[in-house]
Amino acid sequence: MLKLEDISLVQFRNYPHARFSFPRNVTGFCGNNGSGKTNLLDAIYYMCFTKSYFGKTDLQNTQQGKQGFRLDGNITLNNNNHHITCVLRENGKKEFGVNNNNYSRFSQHIGRFPCVMIAPDDVAIITQSSEERRKFIDYTISQLDAAYLQNLMDYNKILQQRNSLLKQFADSGCLDENLLEVISAQLVSAGNAIYSRRLHFLETFIPIVLKLYYSIARHEEKLTISYESHLKSDNFEHLLIKNRAKDIALQRTTQGVHRDDLDFELDGYPFKASASQGQRKCLLFALKLAEFEVLLQYNGFPPILLLDDIFEKLDEARMKNLFYKVCVENQGQVFITDTHCSRLKEALEQLDVPHDIISLRDQ
Repeated sequence: MLKLEDISLVQFRNYPHARFSFPRNVTGFCGNNGSGKTNLLDAIYYMCFTKSYFGKTDLQNTQQGKQGFRLDGNITLNNNNHHITCVLRENGKKEFGVNNNNYSRFSQHIGRFPCVMIAPDDVAIITQSSEERRKFIDYTISQLDAAYLQNLMDYNKILQQRNSLLKQFADSGCLDENLLEVISAQLVSAGNAIYSRRLHFLETFIPIVLKLYYSIARHEEKLTISYESHLKSDNFEHLLIKNRAKDIALQRTTQGVHRDDLDFELDGYPFKASASQGQRKCLLFALKLAEFEVLLQYNGFPPILLLDDIFEKLDEARMKNLFYKVCVENQGQVFITDTHCSRLKEALEQLDVPHDIISLRDQ
């Protein structure tokens, strides 16, 4: 089993110095907006992913007016204790390690202590650009497959190199054909590996999402989810050759797995255009709980679940079902935030599971 025992924050966001212990599996954080509830959840996420969930830079994570921050935490995994340390030094250098052994590459930490966050802005996965959906898929698979994460990092680096070369050609009128061929071959190799892994993952993942959606929505509308990729219709090498003139004109690589997407339809119509707010909430929770489910199945223990301000998104019955599944059935650890201490207290008491509520004062 996986359990965060405690965490210490120094100069992280609005915390000059604070320490929290979590003796029970369910912990609620309550307080006014600006009291640090979400920041505390993000610090926990940071311990699992080596970065902020909300895309903030390390400078933005540092308390205003300060230089650098430090996070420390003790995590128990299968009865073994692990001490995690992250230090952002005043010179901007970041160190991240477990049991006093710093990583040479932060990516080595991803998936070691799995975690799922559900936050208000996650609706962007459904309503915004394909980049949000790719990011969701990539974060999930990366916790399952270190080779996938490495291929993804390689691909993004090579893609940047290819786009830079195309831009140089536009600026100078001189194209290094051999270099373009080498870079394109490297992009094809990494891209094919990413496509194959995404395809295999989504064959299992999409049915789980659909099952969860119908159980949450309890409506008869038909939801379909499909994986869209340029590589479905043609091999990647041929796509780059075929679109070379277009790529040169636009100074960027127009085809590839960096354009992949998940397509959602409701009764045959685009989900974004036809779904109600309630249906969007149901799909979001289905996606996130499916992520939780696949991590549980893969690891044999539940990931840490972080729930930021979700009382506005789930009714009382569905909230009970969620907590029962996570806390009772799977014995997982959950952290939840709410602005109303009384509402949080009442909801957790009805669960009949051991829990703590930490009231946060405005910082």
